[in-house]
Formats: sequence, C-alpha cells, structure tokens
Amino acid sequence: MNRLDHRDPLVFDTHELGRRPGSLRKVSRTLEAPAELGIADVIGVPEKSEIALELRLESVVEGVLVTGTAEARVTGECSRCLEPVEDDLEVDFQELYYYPESEERHRAIAGDDFDEESEDETYRLEGDLFDLQPVLRDAVVLALPLQPVCQDDCLGLCSACGARLSDDPAHHHDAADPRWAALQGLSAAPGDEGDEE
Repeated sequence: MNRLDHRDPLVFDTHELGRRPGSLRKVSRTLEAPAELGIADVIGVPEKSEIALELRLESVVEGVLVTGTAEARVTGECSRCLEPVEDDLEVDFQELYYYPESEERHRAIAGDDFDEESEDETYRLEGDLFDLQPVLRDAVVLALPLQPVCQDDCLGLCSACGARLSDDPAHHHDAADPRWAALQGLSAAPGDEGDEE
C-alpha cells in the first residue's frame, strides 16, 4: 500500500515510463506552493502562491531520473533595513528516485560493506509514484539568499533612532564621546566665565 496520494500536486506518476531504461516523459505543471518553502520568516515562496514546474522524467536502470526547473516569486524582508523584498526565483534540480527493489540489489552486491546511512539519504519510488516536495524544498532553500537585501547598497537602519539610512544618507546624531560625558555637567553656565573674587 502506498503512502503517497496521487491527488497531491507534488506527487507524480511514472507508470507511463514503465521500467524501460531510456523511456522519457516531459511534464509541465503550475501549482500552489506548499507551506514552509523558504528560510524561516526571512525569505521564501509564500504558501499557496504559484510555482511553475518543468520536469523531465527519464527511466534508467536503477529508477527514474527527475530533472527540472521551478519558477516562483519569493518575498521576505531586507536583513539590513527590514523593508519588504520581492524577487523572481528560478531553480534547477536533479534527483534519482530508486526503484524499491534496488536496495535489495545493493545489499546483495555490497554484502558487509552496505552503508545504511547513505541508503537513508536516497529517494525511493512508492509503487509508480514519487514525491517531489522534499527535492523542491531543498532546491529552493539552497537558492535563497541567507541575508536578503532590498538593494545591494542598502545602508540599513540608524543604530540610535532606527531611521532608514538609505532615505537620508547624511543622517547622523551629535553624540559626545562617552568618555567625556561626565565632564559635560562641569562646563560653566553662559556668563559665568568671568567670575572672579
């Protein structure tokens, strides 16, 4: 019994390929973005926004090789001035989804050298279905900037008052050197300079 739901837009059916190496199928699909397709509250593809997928499914000896491109609009906020950021993103990805029986074949060939950990990192077909969501998520997250900026020369915010420095590059505060702050109260009041006895 398959865990994958064929009605999920990110689940694809490879039945038409059969298991004939060299069989090829191209798929174009526009769908709604799943949740959490980005970097936590910094930048990402908004949930339910549009993603355009162009996929090439190719049957190979070990499974189905999926090569594709995803295009989406990403939104977030500038890491320097907190202004909204929007951009178009295009990512390429490629992943091999192994046939379920390929694990037994690898175990038989490798014998004692079989590596369980590397085997856990592979993607498998469930029947004729595969789920593109984890591969798409990895590709999108790796393509996103860790510190998005609204413009390359964004100056950020004033550390004293929070004003956006790109709006007023000459912005500054007259601040006394903190080492001299204690002496500010010792200055004479206007007109007291000439007090003599």
